[in-house]
Amino acid sequence: MTPKFSTNRSTPSPPPTEADAVWKVPLSDIRVTDEMVAAVERAVSSGWWSMGPRVSELERSFADYVGAPHALAVANGTAALHVALLAVGCGPGDEVVLPSLNFVAAANTIVHTGAKPVFCDIRGDGDLNLDPADLEAALGPATKALVLLHFGGFACDVGPVLELARARGIAVIEDAAHAPGSSWNGRACGTIGDIGCFSFFSNKNMPVGEGGMVVTASDELAESLRLLRSHGMTTLTWDRHRGHASTYEVVQPGFNYRLDELRAAMGLVSLARLDDENAARRRIALRYRDALQDESGLALAFADRIGDESSSHHLAIALLPPEVSRDAVRAELAEKRVQTSVHYPPIHRFAAYRELAAGRPLPRTDEVESRLLTLPLFGHLTDEQVDLVTTSLLEAVAT
Repeated sequence: MTPKFSTNRSTPSPPPTEADAVWKVPLSDIRVTDEMVAAVERAVSSGWWSMGPRVSELERSFADYVGAPHALAVANGTAALHVALLAVGCGPGDEVVLPSLNFVAAANTIVHTGAKPVFCDIRGDGDLNLDPADLEAALGPATKALVLLHFGGFACDVGPVLELARARGIAVIEDAAHAPGSSWNGRACGTIGDIGCFSFFSNKNMPVGEGGMVVTASDELAESLRLLRSHGMTTLTWDRHRGHASTYEVVQPGFNYRLDELRAAMGLVSLARLDDENAARRRIALRYRDALQDESGLALAFADRIGDESSSHHLAIALLPPEVSRDAVRAELAEKRVQTSVHYPPIHRFAAYRELAAGRPLPRTDEVESRLLTLPLFGHLTDEQVDLVTTSLLEAVAT
């Protein structure tokens, strides 16, 4: 495969009222092909199911795709964030700055290192990525790292973030869960900071069920990530099976965050069709924008960047008019068997983080949160399904 570069964190919709409870337009949908089934069957038939040659092949292929010297497959995107934070040295007494408008895994993994999450605001006005100015205001003497999200597959404004981080010696971890295939200034998202973290969850652009990847240009960080992924062991079962080692040493406490061969087989098929998937999502996102932007007070997040080939178009998010009830809109769409979601309930509003986040106002996040509505988006969504979504949404907003 030719490298491209130098690509359900969600709140479920209320169920439809139909007796069969089947969505006409699900939020996301997996395309199962004969090629993928055959790849999994070969992995099963091989008799070697734990991390082995297919995982290694996926790591090499993904590294080539994004243009990173090192790529290490892990169990899921949360594991990727966790080992990334530990690899850059986050621990008790440290602070890590991140946008509150994100999936809670980003904050949970910070807490599990012993560090404290500090939340920053978004830019607003349709830009759901972090605001570099508020990020700077959130920095303090204890800041060890930044976690920046490329929201919905649209690259964050990385330039000022890198400038701040380099000036202060702060590590930059890219949460690229939405962004396999996205780029910033010609560089693949995930390869711009110190470590990039990807998710291969079932609703992602490159789905395998559960799985993830960490990428880095640093030999030192790559070695730390490798050890953290597998109990701090210097050799793995596959190494010993092939006779490349007979025993192992444990040089630091680690975790079982390995990916298995079956998911790696699926990942190789998903990676090969990633560019086509992203292109299909881009076309659908443009249809949404053409039908909804500035209609009945609606807007699309990142509207001026929809259709840009530098985005993976992982999410299509509508911004409802402030006076419209999102719950009512979602209920009406559900009656028409159109599934929707919310990306995301801000982390600082959850009970687990409310007290911790007190004292840092996030006005743009708070203003936009109740207006966010995630629309169905996947590469094989049909024009008829898109039309049902847009017509139903316009009708729901008008009532």
